[in-house]
Amino acid sequence: MLGARVVVTGLGIVSPIGIGIPSFWQAALKGVSGISAIQTLGDFPLDFYRSKVAGQVFDFSPPDPGEDKFSSRVDRYAQFALTAAREAIRDSQLDLQKEPLERMGIAAGVGMGGMMMGERELTNLYDSRKPQRVHPNFIPTITLNSASGILSLALGAKGPNTTISTACSSSIHAIGQGMQMIRQGQADVVVAAGADASITPLVFAGFCSLRALSTKYNACPSKASRPFDRGRDGFVMGEGAGVLILESLRHATRRKAKIYAELVGYAATSEAYHMVIPREDGSDIARTMRLALKDAGLAPKQVDYVNAHATATMVGDEVEVKGLRTVFGRRADKLFVNATKSLVGHTLGAAGAIGTIASVLSLQTGMIHPTVNYDDPDPQCALPGLSNAVQQGSIQVALINAFGFGSNNGVLVLKGMS
Repeated sequence: MLGARVVVTGLGIVSPIGIGIPSFWQAALKGVSGISAIQTLGDFPLDFYRSKVAGQVFDFSPPDPGEDKFSSRVDRYAQFALTAAREAIRDSQLDLQKEPLERMGIAAGVGMGGMMMGERELTNLYDSRKPQRVHPNFIPTITLNSASGILSLALGAKGPNTTISTACSSSIHAIGQGMQMIRQGQADVVVAAGADASITPLVFAGFCSLRALSTKYNACPSKASRPFDRGRDGFVMGEGAGVLILESLRHATRRKAKIYAELVGYAATSEAYHMVIPREDGSDIARTMRLALKDAGLAPKQVDYVNAHATATMVGDEVEVKGLRTVFGRRADKLFVNATKSLVGHTLGAAGAIGTIASVLSLQTGMIHPTVNYDDPDPQCALPGLSNAVQQGSIQVALINAFGFGSNNGVLVLKGMS
């Protein structure tokens, strides 16, 4: 553990079960599924897609360009990030007019980036054969740092500005890097974000071709995302954004900020094993959890709750449970465990941030949202602390897992302030 202590003082979210923290958390505790049938992929027919369900964000309208010059410059995923960031800033009660903005950083986790514009402009170019018609804002919109860039512009943040792209673990690493910025004295405040919006013809086709998506529940979308359940058959794509405001404890205390939790540990590893499949024995997942706990100065017996990566793939869920049992031993049977992806699907680069927000809220309230569709527990994945009903208990330490394509592993550790 190095340098300044780091705390969470603000939260913001755009998700398939709610835009804004109150809506999201109320729906999460009720076990509302945000998975629905895809009605259209623009003008592209759905007939030949094997999977036809996703965690879609409805009722999201970017601000009018006359009211918000920033949102109109970027793709849907970055609009999500900007909306969530503004909520998080309001929630933190940071006064940006008084903050030294040279001490405010941005750390964004992005999996796919501006794919909506990317696919649209590529199609238009090949159809028209007129390169002069490519949108003049094409390049700054599709680059993976367009979200972190627009957050910096909109908020005036002049500290470190970074983008992490490690597939499904992107925003766990962004939060971890944000913590490191504060620990190392590079910033007093960091806006840590995760965002993706890639339910597009090409990306969706790619995941279908990879045979990674659920296909058995097209007629009953709300049943499709079922981590740890015997009937799982792949993950469900989602979209959204999550943002956390991180501050040094000293900075937060000085301004008498509301503090949700302390961010006490982070670890990042590579399995160097396979581009899409985790090592079957769970040893590298276990190693990452142990490193995060070591960074936090905590022992496995002190952990109360795990927000699992839990994508609902046959191999992935089983391997994660192997890793948990390796680290926690008998303690694994006493942990509260849940899977936020059961509610919202796999939001790719946003997944770690959304899972971390759920964990912060569980630390605050003592409530653990259900893992929906956990109806027929897979014996290879069964843990007593998994439930399809809301759970309540004393939670002081939470661990959040995220594992990404390319053998990327990331783990965070949060601690309550009481």
